[in-house]
Order: sequence, then structure tokens, then C-alpha cells
Amino acid sequence: MISLTSEQITDALKPYGIAPSIDLIKGVRTYTELLLKWNLSVSLTTVTDTEQILRFHFGESLFALSILPVEKSRLADVGSGAGFPGIPLAMTSPTLTVTLIESNAKKYAFLNEVIRELRLQNVTALHSRMEEVKAPGQDFDIVTARALGKFENLLRWAQKGLAPDGRIALWLGSEGATGISADSRWKWNPPVPIPRSQRRYILIGSPSER
Repeated sequence: MISLTSEQITDALKPYGIAPSIDLIKGVRTYTELLLKWNLSVSLTTVTDTEQILRFHFGESLFALSILPVEKSRLADVGSGAGFPGIPLAMTSPTLTVTLIESNAKKYAFLNEVIRELRLQNVTALHSRMEEVKAPGQDFDIVTARALGKFENLLRWAQKGLAPDGRIALWLGSEGATGISADSRWKWNPPVPIPRSQRRYILIGSPSER
């Protein structure tokens, strides 16, 4: 397997406003190798080119840091799949506590492998459906979802699972961003276009009613 160089990782993340540390570069390299290895037997991603993995998975995930403060927050990543955006956000933000919610047993096993290999103390994976999850002791400050189709169910759950000043961040295509922005139960910021993508956005909102 081809190992990513520091220059490749640094150059790929630069358009997203990320100047990776040595530790982040090592983590991204290990994560990518695990992703490609597991993807041979578990359907984790259709993106298998390493440069595209860096941009589509890591770059798009980490771009949220420029518009979404996450320090000292509790984040739930719903339908986490291969761990994006939850794990990259946790890798760059040690004070962020991340809960990965994944109902697929094989993907859940992969998430735990990544957590172990990267020694992420601020990440927990749950083998569960989102409807069965409640933050212990307090609500989540942030809910994220990427490549998740059941937005109506997600928004309904997030209304109950978010803290009073909590926010939801969605990675969407242009049509999805337009449709969800019309939901009057939420106060939505204008969709933010993701660098190096033609029709993909991050949409951030908070409940307008509880």
C-alpha cells in the first residue's frame, strides 16, 4: 500500500484552511491506511484514490472548523459510517468529546479499530440507532451528519437531543441544502460552499422551537 507523504497531506488540506501538525499528519496517514484495508471487505467508502480521500473525507470534514466552533463541546456524529466528520474533528480538537453513532455492526467495528489505533481518548463509538441514544447527563452541543439520507428523522431527533444553544451541521448537495433550509422549525445560516467541490455545502442550524 502506498504511504501518503507529509507534503501530500499538507497540500491536500491547505484549501480547507488546515495546516496539519506532525501528529495530525501521522494520524491521517494511519487512518487512510486502515480505511483502504478495511474497505476491501467492508463497504466503507466508494472513494479509494488517496488524494480524493484526503480532500473528500478529511478536507471536507475539517473545513467545518472554520465556521463551527467545537472546543469544549459534546458532539454526536449520526450515521458515522467510516467516521467522517466525527473522527477528524476529534483528531484536531482534543477538548471536543465525540460520540459516533453507527447502527451497522461492521462499520462500528471499524470505528473502534480507528479509535484504538489513533489512541483517541475523546471519542466513543456506539453500536446503535440514533433514536436509542441520549447524551448521559446532558444534551449534545453539536450534531453532525454527512451522507445521511433520513434528514426528517435526524432533525426530529436533534430537536430533542441538542442543548438549548446547540447546533446541527449537515454536509449536503445544493438541492438538499435548499430543501432543508425551508424547514421553519429550524433557524438556518446561509449554506457555506465547500472548497474544491462544485455543488456541496455545509449547512448549520439551531432549533427555532423545542
